[in-house]
Amino acid sequence: MQVILANIMAIYRRELQSYFASPLAYAIASVFWIISGLFFVYILLDPQQGLIAQVAFRDQQLAANAPPIDLPYTFQQLFLGNIMSSLALFVLPMLSMGLYAEERKRGTLELLATSPITNWSVAVGKLLGALTFFIFMISPLWLYQAIAFSSSTPPVQPIMPLMGFLALILLAASILSLGMFISSLTDSTLLAAVFTFVLIMSLWILDLIGKSISGPVGAALTHLSLLTHFSTLLQGIVDSSSLILFASYIILGIFLTAQSVDTFRFQRS
Repeated sequence: MQVILANIMAIYRRELQSYFASPLAYAIASVFWIISGLFFVYILLDPQQGLIAQVAFRDQQLAANAPPIDLPYTFQQLFLGNIMSSLALFVLPMLSMGLYAEERKRGTLELLATSPITNWSVAVGKLLGALTFFIFMISPLWLYQAIAFSSSTPPVQPIMPLMGFLALILLAASILSLGMFISSLTDSTLLAAVFTFVLIMSLWILDLIGKSISGPVGAALTHLSLLTHFSTLLQGIVDSSSLILFASYIILGIFLTAQSVDTFRFQRS
């Protein structure tokens, strides 16, 4: 077990260093920070459409007859549920596209496939490296929300923002894991990004397809949707079925990646 963990950590450090040494990764992070910051300001402070302006208008026009607005909950649903999840659909395929495609292009995948390190260890290490860089990317969002929620009355319970970021991290891990498998099938990073985006969009809209179909088939499709379970966790509901589904997607991606690399090794031999 210690050998396996040491191998995973070696791959993890190698992968993480490659992200922090890549100008493309910094470019992706910079664009992500700019867009997320602009949406943060717009959602809260826009003079006409911002949440604060809307609450002030309701207080002035409707007074006591207006139902109360849970501003922190509404903000989290808009910011994390709509904006950040949509950005993740574009950013995460770009983070996963080179996990194995670059190894194929450089000719180093054969060395990895025939090394003493198991394919599972390599896949887990690469996934953790990509996920850590994504967590680094979303870390300023914690500060954004802490500033926004610090002035909330009554105070926001910590479980709500924590569950929101847990949902975003689990969503990212699932997408990165499946994207890693797509990346292991090709030496083109562009194709890997495009096919990962198509696959994730398919899993994202299963919720809409499932709701249009009655019976157990519709219920099964809805259950497989990433959107359904992401929304559940975002609401602060600790649902074991959602946690199991995200874990299943993560393990599935790692398993398929390991099998793909095994197939590549047998083809070479």
